[in-house]
Amino acid sequence: MNDETTTESGIPVPAVCEGPGADRVGEPGAFPYTRGVRADGYRSRPWTMRQYAGFASAEETNERFRLLLERGQTGLSTAFDLPTQLGLDSDDPRSLGEVGRTGVAIDSVEDMERLFAGIPLAEVSTSMTINAPASVLLLLYELAGERQGAAPEALSGTIQNDILKEYAARGNYIYPPRPSMRLTVDTMRYAAQRLPRFNTISISGYHIREAGSSAVQELAFTLANGIAYVQAAVDAGLDVDAFAPRLSFFFNAHNDVFQEVAKFRAARRMWAHVMRDRFGAKDERSLILRFHAQTGGSTLTAQQPEVNLVRVALQAFSATAGGAQSLHTNGFDEALALPTEHAATLALRTQQVLLHESGVPATADPFGGSWYVEDLTDQLEARALELIAEIDRMGGAVAAIEQGYVQDQIEESAYRSQMRLERGEDVVVGVNRYRSDQEPEVPIHRLDPSLEREQVARVQALRAGRDAGAVETALAAVRAAADEDGAPLLEPMRAALAAHATVGEVCGVLREAWGTHDR
Repeated sequence: MNDETTTESGIPVPAVCEGPGADRVGEPGAFPYTRGVRADGYRSRPWTMRQYAGFASAEETNERFRLLLERGQTGLSTAFDLPTQLGLDSDDPRSLGEVGRTGVAIDSVEDMERLFAGIPLAEVSTSMTINAPASVLLLLYELAGERQGAAPEALSGTIQNDILKEYAARGNYIYPPRPSMRLTVDTMRYAAQRLPRFNTISISGYHIREAGSSAVQELAFTLANGIAYVQAAVDAGLDVDAFAPRLSFFFNAHNDVFQEVAKFRAARRMWAHVMRDRFGAKDERSLILRFHAQTGGSTLTAQQPEVNLVRVALQAFSATAGGAQSLHTNGFDEALALPTEHAATLALRTQQVLLHESGVPATADPFGGSWYVEDLTDQLEARALELIAEIDRMGGAVAAIEQGYVQDQIEESAYRSQMRLERGEDVVVGVNRYRSDQEPEVPIHRLDPSLEREQVARVQALRAGRDAGAVETALAAVRAAADEDGAPLLEPMRAALAAHATVGEVCGVLREAWGTHDR
């Protein structure tokens, strides 16, 4: 350490911090929620342990879900394969070699039924990491619940549905930004009417940080995207207090515990002011920023992978000390492959140790009043507000993304970070310091290549056995709605999926109507 020590966001870290005034901090459970969304923190309600899982077939993922639930997981989190994320069926030529690899393959309502077989959807909360086709997967989940006998109003969970961060940082988009925003807003409308316990969007800073942003940029770009979604819904005629209580956020948790705790505290305070002062929200629930956190995948190393257990524990500590409502902890082997059953269990045990042995749940906002953390909270907020003001001057998040501003900012940050690593200014244990000539042998999870052929056969058999005329009629209704500005989209989409149309067919109709996005 020296006099020029800074956080990775460039915030100077003084050797001694002076304590800031407490007037902007408030109390836990009270505006502006800097110190947490509940007065008693985790005492009456612990965070949800929501381990991310999905690979190969619906049946295999169902087995992993059941295993994690048996070992103490308290919510489900679903990873979808790349074809599903891009709205392609498993038998599409573009899907070759990718079916079931980065997540589970879902082509139809029958696949969704298999995914949750034996898991009562009215009793479990499910998160789905899906964006461009999020509305389609939500409808499939509703239909699967219906087939179980679960009423729509009993279903709970979250769809990510954050298309703006796909353009900015991740790349799994389908349609251009403007029609994508239309689909997002219509999903918010539909869920407010039929699925009142579902969070219709999880505004994600996680992938922004994974792409190389700083903590300040993660905070600013995430909230700027949130502002864009709220503004789009209000412009479409939705009452802010009708949908805002079901908005949620998704943040990354990195190694600098103090900065991460400060980031989560700043996010809550900033959002409370945005919703009250910018959008005039009256319902207290509209002001509250609720968030899921995931430990930083980009921080995991293939070198000395067992050291990742330490990183994940620190990151999970920052998320819980910062007041996350739910948390996923990465497997230590994820820099090598999908997590094994052993790695997934250790990741879950990390959360359970934090809950039962660390003392974190004993008090709300355990870092509150730390001069350093309070100062970091203020500085993160101030710097993020400057970036949001710049985005506002450009016309908002959609315009800033269309102009490439957000992408350029993230790329520059990633480059600077890589240069610091290569110069040795930043230390990653086992990578650029404390290397080992003998790496441990770590068993990795391997997929059976026959699963892709089986999934392709399954979707082709579905097409052969359904009422082709009914599907064609239903898809024509989807196209008519897509062609009419302001027409409800999800109702005809739901009818098509109920008639056994596939994910790729519904998304294909929207592709034909709206085109695709290229950058």
